[in-house]
Amino acid sequence: MTHYTGGCQCGATKFTVDADLSAPLMCNCSRCRRLGWAMAFVPETAFHLTATGPLSEYLFNKQAIRHKFCTTCGIEAFAYSPAPDGTPMVAVNINCLDGVDTHAIAKAAKVFDGASV
Repeated sequence: MTHYTGGCQCGATKFTVDADLSAPLMCNCSRCRRLGWAMAFVPETAFHLTATGPLSEYLFNKQAIRHKFCTTCGIEAFAYSPAPDGTPMVAVNINCLDGVDTHAIAKAAKVFDGASV
């Protein structure tokens, strides 16, 4: 696990996260595909909001993932989602982490077929 900082584009929402970026996930569902998300899932205890700007929530499909986005700049930097066993998790948008080579990480990503779920 490595400690990262990140947030939305305008800086209204900021966070720290302890994450392993060696196994990122990209999903092809209608939302993630359009956003270009590259995700790292971490336990909710490893994620800490340090600045909370105006956030809105979006739910779709099974309404299990609570997508959070900044209402000022529109960026979705993270989402809350339970793991299959019910453990509270956070999906962190790797593209919203500071100082990370997101292109190299995205190339190593495993693809999840969310479009078929």
